[in-house]
Amino acid sequence: MKFLDQVKVYVRSGNGGGGAVSFRREKYIEYGGPDGGDGGRGGDVWIEAVEGLNTLIDYRYQQHFRAGTGVHGMGRNRHGAAGQDVVLKVPVGTEVLDEDKNLIVDMDHPGQRVLLAAGGNGGWGNVHFKGPVNQAPRHANPGLEGQELAIWLRLKLIADVGLVGLPNAGKSTFLAAASAARPKIADYPFTTLAPNLGMVDLSVGERFILADIPGLIEGASEGAGIGTRFLGHVERTAVLIHLVDGTQEDVAQAWRTVRHELEAYGEGLEDKTEILALNKIDALDEETIAEKAAELEAAAGVKVRRVSGFAKIGVTELLREAYALVQARKGEIAAEEAGPEDWAP
Repeated sequence: MKFLDQVKVYVRSGNGGGGAVSFRREKYIEYGGPDGGDGGRGGDVWIEAVEGLNTLIDYRYQQHFRAGTGVHGMGRNRHGAAGQDVVLKVPVGTEVLDEDKNLIVDMDHPGQRVLLAAGGNGGWGNVHFKGPVNQAPRHANPGLEGQELAIWLRLKLIADVGLVGLPNAGKSTFLAAASAARPKIADYPFTTLAPNLGMVDLSVGERFILADIPGLIEGASEGAGIGTRFLGHVERTAVLIHLVDGTQEDVAQAWRTVRHELEAYGEGLEDKTEILALNKIDALDEETIAEKAAELEAAAGVKVRRVSGFAKIGVTELLREAYALVQARKGEIAAEEAGPEDWAP
């Protein structure tokens, strides 16, 4: 399945059905009076976050969605049926924005359902207009028109941990070693052209979602290369695993390039907890590993983990460290949402 994370769609709720002008006509009843029924309400347009989706690809092939029109009222006080609703199903983590890219709603949990456009009310039939003065009204209301709007759908994957690094840093290989995901892997830059998700199972009850984000290059925060669209996918993560290819000449500069893009993009990426790891150590001797790790530690000022996604060296230990950090962050969020405790006097 192709990955699509941003698309523009057009939605329109249904018009209400018109009220009916009708009079009771029965044998032996000369003046039956008005009996025109009301029109049905137009259909609504809803959006719903569902599990099991990780792309907006369906909206590449259909961009226009229109709810059903309400049925007109009929004689004998028969009301028209309501128009059929339309429900746009999107992956959890989809943002809904207006035409100017202002956020309308963030669909961040499964089952969330939001009304985008309400259907028009049905018109009243002529029975509503009967009065002492006008016993036989020949007037009914038309149905109200539905609402029409253009919206942007922008997907930001919901993952606990994000893998970042320059192209060819070994992120896809690491993801494959850490989970059951099978991303495309090759020995050239930009193998990964879309984010990949994998479920990491450490033990019973210990699991988290790991996202492999396409490689960043200098200027990515300004749209260069794969650009800002994929930087957005790490906004929701609690922890970043920053992989640096240990086989390249200047590992410190590789780290600086990615850090600069994270800081330039903003949105809190620069403040996320980062685990820095020297990758591909299976291709290096012990002396070179020590030298490269020392260079990285001097540049970043933090401890550097030594791993190999290909040989699965140090992968489990790094994942356990990431899991502990994710759990700690979830605890902080829960405490913030709970608020201060009420103290009794």
